[in-house]
Amino acid sequence: MDDKKLKVLQIGCGKMSKFIMQYVYQKGGQIVGAVDINPEIIGKDIATIMESKNKNVIIESIDKLEELLIKLKPDIAIITTMSLLNDVKNELFICAKCGINAITTCEEAFFASNSNSEVFKDIDTMAKANNCTITGCGYQDFAWGNLITTLAGSTHTITKIKGSSSYNVEDYGIALAKAHGAGLTLEEFDKDIASIDKMSEEQRNKLIKEGNFAPSYMWNTVGWLADKLNLTITSMDQKCVPQTYSEELHSTTLNLTIPAGNATGMSAVVSAKTKEGIDLEAECVGKVYSPNDFDKNEWTIIGEPTTNIIMNKPDTVKLTCADVVNRIPDVINSKPGFIPTSQMPEMSYRLKALNEYVK
Repeated sequence: MDDKKLKVLQIGCGKMSKFIMQYVYQKGGQIVGAVDINPEIIGKDIATIMESKNKNVIIESIDKLEELLIKLKPDIAIITTMSLLNDVKNELFICAKCGINAITTCEEAFFASNSNSEVFKDIDTMAKANNCTITGCGYQDFAWGNLITTLAGSTHTITKIKGSSSYNVEDYGIALAKAHGAGLTLEEFDKDIASIDKMSEEQRNKLIKEGNFAPSYMWNTVGWLADKLNLTITSMDQKCVPQTYSEELHSTTLNLTIPAGNATGMSAVVSAKTKEGIDLEAECVGKVYSPNDFDKNEWTIIGEPTTNIIMNKPDTVKLTCADVVNRIPDVINSKPGFIPTSQMPEMSYRLKALNEYVK
């Protein structure tokens, strides 16, 4: 073990961890431990996930997380499991309790303060008390965040920022596919997904305070954009609409054939008004793709001048994993707390080993 190399503990050894762990080694870091809940991979070397030569790092049960953090003292933990903060709060809290920096691909953690304020505060307080940093990042850090604020920086006046992004839920595992309503009938979708957003602002704020609000990814993204651009949000709204296909589609992630007309996923549109007069509107479309679908990211800055940018077929998974690994030094260098990347430096390409960027 090289003491100069940044030490990483991997939490969750599913689809995303394959590339993250590869990238950590390729950027001069090392995986010192790994945990998961899947009994089929517990006890195996991480090489089985990475498709590499043996690394002499055995995947252990997530029940041993705190014990491993104390024993191994990694520089940072990377959590690639679930999409909602309530589903990763225990792991984040344990990292904060042990004084271990942590990054999670949990989409809600990208800007958790606007959707689950009490859990955010608990983790933030614990991280500050133990001098470590917790953050959420991934594809949205680049494609829905820094890319957009960079465009804004080249604009004289802005009246509206409008964005739309689509992705195949098959690429991200069963939890994300279910969160998008894939496989539900339209009646089930309306009851389990869409009905959540049919509420007053007062009701929504109550759910946020209680930790029971289910945000779409763009809810947290809009909060991130406002924070980065120093905008003050005065009102926000969210609407989820089912996506369907005219023929049946098979989902390998769900191990299910979705009948024609059933929900293959959803479109979630978040709209916000700001005190400064700049409207924010962002839509994410996550679904089981048909043969003709592909990932697309499109944003428009409306103002003087108006600028439109389109990315067709971005490699969303690898971009997510590369962002996480490139962000490691920023997290280690950050002030303590549950800190969004909107309060960190712009993303940078890491030409040298990760440890060389740590202050």
